[in-house]
Amino acid sequence: MGLYFPPELYPVVSHPLVVAKGSAVVEGLLLQRLYDYLDFTTELETLAVIPVARKISRGRSGLVLPGQMRADAYKIVTDEAWHAQFSHEFACEIEAVTRVPWLRRGASTPPAFLGRLDEVRGRLPQHLRGVEGLLFAIVSETLISGMLSVIPRDDRLPRSVRDVIRDHAEDEGRHHVYFRSVLSQLWTALGRSERQALGPLIPAAVYAFLEPDYAQAAHHLRAIGLSGEQIDQVIEESWPVQRVRSDIAAAAAQLTRYLGDVGALEDARTHEAFEQARLLRPEHRGCPEILGERER
Repeated sequence: MGLYFPPELYPVVSHPLVVAKGSAVVEGLLLQRLYDYLDFTTELETLAVIPVARKISRGRSGLVLPGQMRADAYKIVTDEAWHAQFSHEFACEIEAVTRVPWLRRGASTPPAFLGRLDEVRGRLPQHLRGVEGLLFAIVSETLISGMLSVIPRDDRLPRSVRDVIRDHAEDEGRHHVYFRSVLSQLWTALGRSERQALGPLIPAAVYAFLEPDYAQAAHHLRAIGLSGEQIDQVIEESWPVQRVRSDIAAAAAQLTRYLGDVGALEDARTHEAFEQARLLRPEHRGCPEILGERER
């Protein structure tokens, strides 16, 4: 069957308990990871990005944006709808070619990012609920995805896989620039108290997008015959907390810089939240108390 996903990006396949199952099992897990990635793309675009871009295009985002930004949002809706469609269709094509069933998540088990985003919404003041959707779209569109940058260059993978991800990456490069501008517009539009309420929750939005979907990994590990105890061991040892934090910080580095540029990190509580999440860049590290004095 061969490789359909870089093993370096799915560390569970390198765990001794998984390796002991044989190369066919490892390759099968990597294929399931590609299915999951394509499904995640469909879910993300459909449930998180398109609704926000559609509101921007119709002038219903709560932001007063230049006409050109609204016009460009229409194009993003079109792009993301295509990403969702081709990701789903490509997964179905691979399933037909490989004859390896796609072990889809159950309808009652949504992607992890949705549950995490609900938690962010629950921590917002009532009058700000809804803005987390706009924030999450900004976060997901401005982060640097290892998948998009690594997969197109990995010659071990089928050309069709590399080409599909490469096409996606080219579109996302444009969206990155656009949503960086949206971030600036959002932060300018928020009042001081609103910034203080929203800012400390940005790290949670970053983690909602970038932290591994442990439940989905457990689903696949269960399918290869590992016990519950073994699954817990594989997940814990494959994604140690410090490594996960380091990887997320690296992926979020540009977004953190953008937030620094708009002044979001000047708020003491926001600064502290980024520090606790290990997301601060060296130039943004400092004394929260001093920054708090600046706010007062």
